[in-house]
Amino acid sequence: MNIGILLLRLAVGLTLTAHGSQMLFGWFGGLGLNSTGQFFEERLGFRPGRRHAFLAGLAEAGGGLLLALGLLIPLGAAAAISVMVVAVFSVHIQKGFFVNNGRYEYNLVLAVAALALAFTGSGSISIDALLNYRESGTSWGLASLLAGVLAGVISLTQRKPVPTVSAATTK
Repeated sequence: MNIGILLLRLAVGLTLTAHGSQMLFGWFGGLGLNSTGQFFEERLGFRPGRRHAFLAGLAEAGGGLLLALGLLIPLGAAAAISVMVVAVFSVHIQKGFFVNNGRYEYNLVLAVAALALAFTGSGSISIDALLNYRESGTSWGLASLLAGVLAGVISLTQRKPVPTVSAATTK
C-alpha cells in the first residue's frame, strides 16, 4: 500500500508542481508570470492578473511539492483542490467533461487524487512519516476538501467581467 501511495503522491504532486512552475517561471514551455498574469486578467477577469497568477502558481507548485514529498498532505491537498476548482469553473466547465478540447476531466482527476491522499495520508515513505506526523483520515480529508473549495470559491468571487470585442468595434 505504501508504494501505491508513494506513486500516487509523486505522479499527482510532480504534475502539479511542474504546471505551477510553468506559470511562475516559464519552465517546461510555460508562459511565465507576466504572460500568465496577462492571460488571467484579459481572458479570465482576475485583476490584478499578475497577483492572481502568482497565487495560483504558488498554490499549484507548492501544494504539488507538499504532496510529492509527503509533507503536510492535508495542506497540499487543499492547495491543489483550490487551484483545480478555479481552473474548472473559470476555464473548463463550459466546454464539457472529457479532456479533449480543454475540458475539465483532467482537473477533476487531479483534485480528487489530491483529496484521496488527504483521506489516506502520505504513507510510510514520506517526510511526514519521518517526522511522525500522521494527520489523515475522514476529518482531515473533509477539512482539506472544505478549505480547498472555500479558497477556490473566494478566488472565483474576485473575477470581473471580461469585455468582449465585437467585430463592429474592431473596424
